[in-house]
Amino acid sequence: MSAETDPGTRPTGNGGPYSADSRLGGHAPRTGRTGRALPFDDRRHLQAHHWMVEEAYLLDAQHYEAWLDLLTEDIHYLMPVRVTTAKAAGFDSAPHMAHFDENKYSLSRRVARFGTEHAWTEDPPSRLRHHVTNVRTFATPNPDELIVDTAILLYRSRGDVREASVLSAGREDLLRKAGDGWRLARRTILVDDSVLRTQNLAVFL
Repeated sequence: MSAETDPGTRPTGNGGPYSADSRLGGHAPRTGRTGRALPFDDRRHLQAHHWMVEEAYLLDAQHYEAWLDLLTEDIHYLMPVRVTTAKAAGFDSAPHMAHFDENKYSLSRRVARFGTEHAWTEDPPSRLRHHVTNVRTFATPNPDELIVDTAILLYRSRGDVREASVLSAGREDLLRKAGDGWRLARRTILVDDSVLRTQNLAVFL
């Protein structure tokens, strides 16, 4: 059964409907999912789940240089701006608008900025907790690539008096086999709010 006929999946089409509308989406990997979610005891699912948990640890600990090493050179990292529309509208994000629309270079520049005196949004650094759950893994036409759906809840606290912020989102990731491990080749983050209830968002999801 294809993704288009499986009610439990969101079709990604030719590289994803969101990448197609983004400024940097032209270079995004085009791999789409096939069939239903893999069983939880499938070796590929277990590897993907383990990868997500390890990545969450790196992001919580803010080991961003190590996190960059988990990304492919053609990574597309996208977080569209969500909008509220009627069902018949056929879209749920603002065309050509995104909180993040990035490639490997721009992500590396953001990481490099954290080490300078100009990273005032993260000095002092936030206290972060990435809660990753609802992991579903899908095969693709390429045996060396997997699509992974996750739900993520980010708890972020800064300072001693400011109220903590919570951000809920769903992610669709494309993992690509590289040597003896996996690398992230595409990430689309769909937040559950049209207006983000946080002072800023300099960290990664």
